Amino acid sequence: MTDPILPRIRPAIAALAPYRQGKQAGPDAFKLSSNENPFDPLPSVVEALQHTTPINRYPDASAGRLRARLGERYGVSPDEVHVAAGSVSILHQLILATASVGDEVVYAWRSFEAYPSLPLVAGATGVQVPLTAEFRHDLSAMADAVTERTRAVILCTPNNPTGPIITSAEFAEFIARVPSDVLVILDEAYAEFVTAPDAIDGLAERVFETHPNVVVLRTFSKAYGLAGLRVGYAIGNEKVLDAARTTGIPLSVTSAAENAAIASLDAEAELLERVAVIVERRTRLVEGLRAQGWDVPDSQANFVWLPTGAQTEAAASVFVENDLVVRPFPGDGIRISVGEEPSVDRVLSVAAALR
Repeated sequence: MTDPILPRIRPAIAALAPYRQGKQAGPDAFKLSSNENPFDPLPSVVEALQHTTPINRYPDASAGRLRARLGERYGVSPDEVHVAAGSVSILHQLILATASVGDEVVYAWRSFEAYPSLPLVAGATGVQVPLTAEFRHDLSAMADAVTERTRAVILCTPNNPTGPIITSAEFAEFIARVPSDVLVILDEAYAEFVTAPDAIDGLAERVFETHPNVVVLRTFSKAYGLAGLRVGYAIGNEKVLDAARTTGIPLSVTSAAENAAIASLDAEAELLERVAVIVERRTRLVEGLRAQGWDVPDSQANFVWLPTGAQTEAAASVFVENDLVVRPFPGDGIRISVGEEPSVDRVLSVAAALR
């Protein structure tokens, strides 16, 4: 039997590996591979989900109630808020809106695994700038990488998968070197876990006002524990966000996601108590791993990074054998999400055995 003749696929797309989700865990294992919130949804959020629009009706295409609520929270108009199915969807929309064939998109590497696909899908070229020896963004080198072909720069803070932040001073110095017609996307998916006093906070510092070419991204997937509902948002200049809205898939945010996000904002005090617990577990993991001799970066997210290099896949297998599903990045290291309390000691025990 001969193979069927298939439609011609763009070579760049055919060569691009699909996004690889963190491995699922068995019933007796801890899933520490996807940076999910280990806590169950709050009762008030579950109740909100029980009052969603009937599923035979389309949701509000603009997520208007959530945009209004976020606009009120951050002191901006609803048109300066964009909501989509996770912040990664907004990243995709913004790159499609700004970059095409012959253009470039600059980002740090290693960083969020979805970044390389974004310019390629748009037909543009991704420009990867290596992290520093401390696993941080090399902002000076990133600014040097900006050329007349650059249409967008992505900054991930805290950086996924390594954990360090970009400071306010570093950001100010960087943005002063970037042309004002280049989009700068400040991806702050893990902002709620940050405790470093010098970290950039794009929303609190209102960088989108002083620099209209900056868009700040946040998500309800991590700290708010709504990863399964897919809802994230952006704050920025209305015209820039209109471009993202134009490239987005209509009706991608469900009524359930919008209702749960609003309920989560109502219950924010309770949710931030849970964030504090995760931060405390993160601190114990970082301190414990460093005490064992691991060169662990200063994570400000809900995960820690083990720089296992060439031994990454072998080390990840040992974790899995001990019912700890982690996220290996072959040749670089292992990202371990902060999970349930019993997982902390088990991670430290396995890591100690690997030294």
